[in-house]
Amino acid sequence: MTETSKPLDATQAQRTYGTDTGTTRVDKVKGRGGGLVALAFASIVDGFEGGLVNTLFPVIRDSLGLQTSALGIMTAMSRFARMLFGPIWAALADRFGRKRILFIATGLWGLWTVAAGLAQNPTQLFILYGIGVIGTVASEPITNGLIVDMYRSKERGRAFGTLRTIALTASVFATPLIGQFANVEDGWRYGMFAMGGISVVSGILILLLVHEPTKHTPVGAIDPDAMKFNFRDAVGLLRNRTILFMAVQVMLTTSLVLFAFFVVYWVDERGWTTADAALLMSAYMLGAVISSFAGGLLGDWFERRFGYKGRVMMMQGYLVAYAVSTFLLFQIDWGTGAAVYVAVFVTGLLSSLGHPGAVLPIVGSVVHKSVVATAYALIFSFIQGLFAAIFSLAFGFLADALGLQSLMFWLISVPYAINAVLWTLMYRIYPKDAAAQRALDDQEEAALAEASAGSADSDVRA
Repeated sequence: MTETSKPLDATQAQRTYGTDTGTTRVDKVKGRGGGLVALAFASIVDGFEGGLVNTLFPVIRDSLGLQTSALGIMTAMSRFARMLFGPIWAALADRFGRKRILFIATGLWGLWTVAAGLAQNPTQLFILYGIGVIGTVASEPITNGLIVDMYRSKERGRAFGTLRTIALTASVFATPLIGQFANVEDGWRYGMFAMGGISVVSGILILLLVHEPTKHTPVGAIDPDAMKFNFRDAVGLLRNRTILFMAVQVMLTTSLVLFAFFVVYWVDERGWTTADAALLMSAYMLGAVISSFAGGLLGDWFERRFGYKGRVMMMQGYLVAYAVSTFLLFQIDWGTGAAVYVAVFVTGLLSSLGHPGAVLPIVGSVVHKSVVATAYALIFSFIQGLFAAIFSLAFGFLADALGLQSLMFWLISVPYAINAVLWTLMYRIYPKDAAAQRALDDQEEAALAEASAGSADSDVRA
């Protein structure tokens, strides 16, 4: 446990929360619904600024004379940016305001995507795209921290699930539309122009709709660094067994690589056109829409039914099912008829159960609110970003030599199967850590009640 994880005494609680009896952190957040929609839209745009390259890479490859390894390089750029700049954006957000930083990073930064559409050779594309992806990695750590502040523990599974559902619903419709740019000469350039412009719009929506919550922990009088990301806190978090485990298991979450190479797989291994492969991707995303919403609800239900072990049970089932479904999808030639759409849809239907239903709520349940944004940035931006970048580089170069079908087995299905076995450890780890953090939270609530009661008595005597 870090210093910022210590419970507050009554005086500290009064400074932190104020003295209004019965008020809560969630009570002070206005317009949560509109804010959630704006955050989801920002996530959509950030995701598709990278997804645009994944979808249109076959035509970008032909236009600029690239090899498949170039997609691995560009994907790795995004992952390294996620690792390096995700924590930096989180720190800037804590210093200057999360809404303001989201406007800059998610909104105005989209102009770099417009510039990438003007690239005339691979070097220019790599440079401009590399600068552009620095901004696209900002929304995840900042948004996750906002969700934790906006919603109570028992609501977060649904909130995370709703966020992903909105984002993926848009993806279902946007993916085939992006694919249509492949049917236009130099259409990938127009796609980048359009995506960069939409990014600016998303920044404006954030300014209008997101109401930043009152910070949950003290800033200044008690701990000036309480709300800042720093590596001291990050290293301290790794002493928490659940956080350490989560840092290890995300190394095996290789579906990020699958998203990058999905369209190229169907073009190169199964002979589909880019536009048709993008339509197939939309079938996957349609399943993922349902999966995201169901994942959040299932995670909350499993916790209510089985206690702290419930989310672990759900996660294991998801990992096994996804390992099997990806094996069947990519190792069998399903042809071009209805069967392939069903197989892709079913795989998508399983794809997003674990993240909103288990992974995100578990992380938020074992650390103090003052360092939860740091925990998210450490695990998902830094560690997962690093290993996703390494996998992407390997995937791209190995694809040129070995083909994508065998790589889908060894770098997608197998890691998920291994991860399912690894999660058995969480039955012993997570319940104890979650219970310990719940006890600390209860102490703080008691301190708050005591401080509020003391303030009320003082007012009466006055």
